[in-house]
Amino acid sequence: MQQSVLILGGYGNFGKRIAKALTTDGIPVIIVGRNAEKAESFCQELPKNLANIACFDVNKNLETQLKKLKPIVVINTCGPFQSSDYSVAKICIDQRVSYIDLADGRDFVTEISTLNEKATTKGIAVISGASTVPGLSSAVAEHFKHEFSEIDNMTYGISPGQKAERGLATTQAIMSYVGKKLGKVKGDDTERFGWQDIYQQKYPVLGTRWMANCDIPDLDLLPEHYGINRIHFSAGLELGMMHLGLWGISWLVRLGLPLKLQNHAPWLLKVSNWFNALGTSDGGMHVILRGKDLAGQALTKKWFIIALKGDGPQIPTIPAIVLAKKIVRNQTELIGAMPCVGLVTLEEYLQELAPFNVKTYEEGI
Repeated sequence: MQQSVLILGGYGNFGKRIAKALTTDGIPVIIVGRNAEKAESFCQELPKNLANIACFDVNKNLETQLKKLKPIVVINTCGPFQSSDYSVAKICIDQRVSYIDLADGRDFVTEISTLNEKATTKGIAVISGASTVPGLSSAVAEHFKHEFSEIDNMTYGISPGQKAERGLATTQAIMSYVGKKLGKVKGDDTERFGWQDIYQQKYPVLGTRWMANCDIPDLDLLPEHYGINRIHFSAGLELGMMHLGLWGISWLVRLGLPLKLQNHAPWLLKVSNWFNALGTSDGGMHVILRGKDLAGQALTKKWFIIALKGDGPQIPTIPAIVLAKKIVRNQTELIGAMPCVGLVTLEEYLQELAPFNVKTYEEGI
């Protein structure tokens, strides 16, 4: 009998999508959360013989529950990771249970390798950042790197649809660095601040979207892994008035007003939902690579992924789904603690997204 995948935050925005994907493929899951009613309600949507629930406080009872439930892997969707530590991952290591998270916190993901020795000793995989960044972004870089003799610049970003389902943790993560000074980026000595340096990006199907600075682990990981000389990542909101409004707030934070936006994330998320009627459920991601081809000539590759009809939130879940399946089926030799860079191929990514309203577009210059 297959061992289960235990999903922390299993009925949340990302957790429920991961659970549905795994059970659809015949892999049993354990849905973990504090609200038994929500967990029970969600489990009604899953195959009865493949879904169980376990309601407990992760911060107090995880070790006891792992001993009892004996999952083969834990998937942690409980952000925001910008303010988290490695306590969950460490407990998993101690219990010889592989661990995967969807973290996008820059320091959290880049420093996961500090657990490498312990994870290697226990013979398990500990993978952080199994999400759009750096999971998908590195898959795109991996896919195109063979066409370049040198990648001079990688400019990319994400713009979700206004009506696409949003989780509180994602909102808290963004608010944690709006208007604040961000860490340095390779090839760029300019000072960077959260949600500033705005510009407009044109997408297939979607049209033009505003973009602004965000802080993600890729800014440290991808230049080192792929030899990229300069890198720039941004995110954007579909509605210009909301994007520019947050840009205006970022200046207030930058100027020193004591605004703790992260504490107001629940209220801000609620307010943002008031404007859903003005937007769509369509979002996308762009990746632009510039450099030299194998003959030394200038080369630019533009790659886009567009999600329609509210299927955008499926995209961040794919690396965790792919990696969990491999661990359950003993199809990977990954051991140790590492960020999710180059661990999922673009082909694997798109195959998992095939049932959804997602298309990719490519331009080569």
